[in-house]
Amino acid sequence: MNKTVRLYQQDVDMRSNDAAVVALITDRAEMEALGIKDKAVQCLCVLDQSVFFPEGGGQPSDRGTIDGYAVCHVREKDNVVYHQIDLAATRAAGLEEPASHFTPGRIVHCEIDWDRRFDNMQRHCGEHILSGMFFREYGGINRGFHMGDDYMTIDISLEEKPEFTELTMDMALHVERCANEAIWKNLPVTTYRFETKADAEHFPVRKKLAIERDISIVCVGDPKNPADSVACCGTHPKFAGQVGLIKIWKVEANKGMFRVYCEAGQRALADYDAKHEILTKLNNKYSANTHDLLEKMKIAEEKMSAVRTELYNLKQSVIRQRSAVIESDLKLLSAVEATAKGRGETAPEGLSGRYLNGILLYEFNDMKVDDLLTIGRPILDDIKKLVLILDGQTNTVLLFSDGTVDCGKIVKENASIYNGKGGGNKNNARALFSKREYAETFIDLIEKHLR
Repeated sequence: MNKTVRLYQQDVDMRSNDAAVVALITDRAEMEALGIKDKAVQCLCVLDQSVFFPEGGGQPSDRGTIDGYAVCHVREKDNVVYHQIDLAATRAAGLEEPASHFTPGRIVHCEIDWDRRFDNMQRHCGEHILSGMFFREYGGINRGFHMGDDYMTIDISLEEKPEFTELTMDMALHVERCANEAIWKNLPVTTYRFETKADAEHFPVRKKLAIERDISIVCVGDPKNPADSVACCGTHPKFAGQVGLIKIWKVEANKGMFRVYCEAGQRALADYDAKHEILTKLNNKYSANTHDLLEKMKIAEEKMSAVRTELYNLKQSVIRQRSAVIESDLKLLSAVEATAKGRGETAPEGLSGRYLNGILLYEFNDMKVDDLLTIGRPILDDIKKLVLILDGQTNTVLLFSDGTVDCGKIVKENASIYNGKGGGNKNNARALFSKREYAETFIDLIEKHLR
């Protein structure tokens, strides 16, 4: 198959073109031979010329339409460009099947999604300028590049200048400044094409050439002193000023290199807008401005810390008081049990908790369940039968005993009867219910079970 004429190489701003259909590939074996592993791919359209950029060089492919048929991905192999037709979109639009439309020789009209293309051009060129500046300033080599949905990453290996062994955020911000200065100068972005490696070897590049033929070198600025110069097959704006803005977010060590998280173009501006909105809301909340916001946040946090400490101390005081009340009730029950009357259905006078035939029940609705657990744990050895604490906010029943009555076993065997769930051990357990009535029925069951 003859190679596809790539019109974007002639004019990167071209957005549409007419072309003749060369072939429509629908055979699964042929597509797999081209490297297509996705079983959902049903057909690939080949044209004699195309404005669509195929995925490569770290840059995603273009999307768009051919005669109204959605093109969801474009790839290249052996200088032939393959356009993947989105069959789901085709059928949703009520178009005829691609096999009937894309007949060899038919003239079709291509339109790319320009917003997507320009976004990718800004990001890709931004990466070039950053990489060039890392190389110029610190001898950093770009060993990996990824354009993700949320951010870009560049893996920098410090190789060319041995005096630099670590890439700090301050160093990265210096590179960011240098890269943006190249944008402010609106340096030209020029693609030079060479037939062979020998033809291109005289051209200054930051990475050694790895291919032998059909070499494209993208140069930002004057080749005698470029902001960047490297072999690349991607698309880039004609001037650095069209990148608009470059922003580095963070730097982290990664596999012996340094991964730089960054963004460029309209995405960098959108990120700035989003963060500025957050900053404005914080300034309004703390009656601050950008210069004193952190100090006012620190003061507010110190005040909150003092309040949290005070609340914690008050809570511990309440927990100790409630534990003492329960302990007092247990001693009273123990004294009654020592008499001839023993324990019965009638509650002894002076109890603070609810009496259920030897079981004590308390309800507290002003603490978290984990805090309620700390009420009963210190007095486990004094509990001869069972103490229950009901949290009316969450319909949780807490069980405490000295181990004679197995709390965990009671929950395991009975909670699920009332759509409850929970667990625990011999000394303490919890059962959580969706309704209060289920929790109360569970308590009633325990009382009858232990009567």
